[in-house]
Amino acid sequence: MNEKLSTYTGPMRVPFLVLAPACAVLGIASAYFSGAEVEWYAVVLIIAGAICAHIGVNAYNEYHDFKSQLDAKTERTPFSGGSGTLQKHPGLARYTAVMATVALLTASGIGIYFVIASSILIFPFGIIGAAIVSLYTSFIVKRPFLCLVAPGIGFGPCMVIGAHIAVSGGISWIALLVSAVPFFLVSNLLLLNQFPDIDADKSVGRNNLPILAGSRVSAGVFCTFLLLTYLAVILGAVLSVIPTLTLIGLATIPFAFIAGRSAIVFDGTREKLLPGLGMNVVTVIFTPILVSIGLFLG
Repeated sequence: MNEKLSTYTGPMRVPFLVLAPACAVLGIASAYFSGAEVEWYAVVLIIAGAICAHIGVNAYNEYHDFKSQLDAKTERTPFSGGSGTLQKHPGLARYTAVMATVALLTASGIGIYFVIASSILIFPFGIIGAAIVSLYTSFIVKRPFLCLVAPGIGFGPCMVIGAHIAVSGGISWIALLVSAVPFFLVSNLLLLNQFPDIDADKSVGRNNLPILAGSRVSAGVFCTFLLLTYLAVILGAVLSVIPTLTLIGLATIPFAFIAGRSAIVFDGTREKLLPGLGMNVVTVIFTPILVSIGLFLG
């Protein structure tokens, strides 16, 4: 029974879905710190919408990478290369496409509810988010700059500011500032995951930053994004835009350092990158969680 369940949930990439609520809660926390009243049903709906959007992009990615044969050419790691579900069960391809569409429609429905119940300001963020979910694997991955920033836009401004508006009915400088944290980190998450798959990605027509500029330049971008993440938190606290307690987000710097070092020393040898891939996931998930705690308690 458990094996059957894991087969049908495989395209969702369940272990990584924690990222969506981590980012959504950051938006809820920024609204709370801004003085908004947080209703429990709104929290449930926001988190559900965020998870559905994440399931949608994961499942579409699984479907398109199966159809293009990319996953068959990719050597998976615990942190990249897809779930492998459709390689073992090719008959689930149509099911995966339907799953992705249903998840996207569900997230869109929740977004429409908040447009009506809270503010129309959510609408453009929802449109951009839906476009990223539906077009990421078929269109965005072939355009290096879009491929670099689209994941961060989806989990940063779209998810964080969208959640903030859903709770508070408006936009604040607090939401804009803290949305920079997942913007840079989630962009980095996908960027580092592209390092070991350069040849495979190139063979199916992808054109991301590591393909265009190589791993050395990409490592420089990766480390710059890490620095900008922590600089945003520090400046926000120093300028009193966010509470000083949000500086607990800096606790992930040691993990970020390992990820950055792995990117720099990567020479095409997958084993050199594995520690960095793991530490990158830790950094991406726990930094927004810690900043959210600082906002709730500050």
